[in-house]
Amino acid sequence: MHYVVTGACGFIGANLVKGLNERGISDIIAVDNLTKADKFRNLTDCDIADYLDKNEFLTLVESGQLDGGIEAILHEGACSDTMETDGRYMMANNYRYSLALLDFCQEQEVPLLYASSASVYGGGDVFREEREYEAPLNVYGYSKFLFDQIVRHRLASADFQVAGFRYFNVYGPREQHKGRMASVAFHHFNQYRASGKVRLFEGHGGYANGEQRRDFVYVGDVVRVNMDFLESRVSGIYNLGTGHAQSFNELAAATVNACRAMDGKPPQSVAELVAQGIIDYIPFPDALKGKYQSFTEADLSQLRNAGYRHEFSSVEKGVADYVKWLAR
Repeated sequence: MHYVVTGACGFIGANLVKGLNERGISDIIAVDNLTKADKFRNLTDCDIADYLDKNEFLTLVESGQLDGGIEAILHEGACSDTMETDGRYMMANNYRYSLALLDFCQEQEVPLLYASSASVYGGGDVFREEREYEAPLNVYGYSKFLFDQIVRHRLASADFQVAGFRYFNVYGPREQHKGRMASVAFHHFNQYRASGKVRLFEGHGGYANGEQRRDFVYVGDVVRVNMDFLESRVSGIYNLGTGHAQSFNELAAATVNACRAMDGKPPQSVAELVAQGIIDYIPFPDALKGKYQSFTEADLSQLRNAGYRHEFSSVEKGVADYVKWLAR
């Protein structure tokens, strides 16, 4: 019996493969699309049983060749580019592919843990797993939203585990291949190392410079939630963030101060970093106006009610760990 991780060469997928390894599991089928081949580096320190291209894997699933051979599927594979405008591609890649795996898992009674997204909430300010608060702003968010609706419908009669996690702003190791879609913490680290400065957006939509606030969650916490649910076999759709929004200013300061700590220098406040020009502000992009979440904060009530008790890393702690990894 094998565990399957889709998007296994990607950011969260590769961390889940590593998380399974750390729990003594190596019978893993890694599924991905290596058109961008550099992603393979995310798995070089991981142990897997086999690698399959995402289309090859889907063919095996739909032909019945994997029947009776899968222990669980952790489905992380998706196009996560919120600026993607090809809706046909997004829906085929994110929605239809996910639906095929859901059908397989339901027929085989195999656990399905999958990546949803906080983008389903759109520009709202209530982040609770209820239909009335869901209004995605882009086709990526819609692809995740629509699959969640199918899962909700099936949960009422499901006799297998299906758990979806609405990831908020995840950051951490193994995301370097994502380019412009990598986390702000990743970009801040590289900006500071290259120029001694980090760049943030100016104020927009009633927020002061750099004071837009997001729920930034460390990827190590994301892995721990997935592993916990894999063991508990609890079903449902859950927010996965820290439950505490922090500003981009705080994130920038955490990154700079983690770098300073490695150089033996004391931390500085946001105000001190701004005064020195280390935190620099750039105009808010026109392309993001009306499509940008200026505030996100996960309501963790459902996750806690499902029995998850671990605390989440603050930006200061998570970024400090991440910077050490980036500086290796």
